Amino acid sequence: MKSIGIVRKLDELGRIVLPMELRNKFGITEKSELEIYVDGSNIILKKYEPNCVFCGSNKNLYEYKEKMVCDKCLEKLLDIKEK
Repeated sequence: MKSIGIVRKLDELGRIVLPMELRNKFGITEKSELEIYVDGSNIILKKYEPNCVFCGSNKNLYEYKEKMVCDKCLEKLLDIKEK
């Protein structure tokens, strides 16, 4: 992990401000969703990208009952139903 030399304090509600340079570099805007991961003693923020619940793909997604399914997995599911 690489330090970028920026230190931020939490406010009274536990919030931090991400520097503009980082937001621009990673395409994070005002309404962007971030995932939070923990790896040992590290907290990792990652820009959220929805993925297919079956294969993990993030291309050509459809939402079904609040779950994302890609077109390839959807085709496979339809094939199973036809049999």
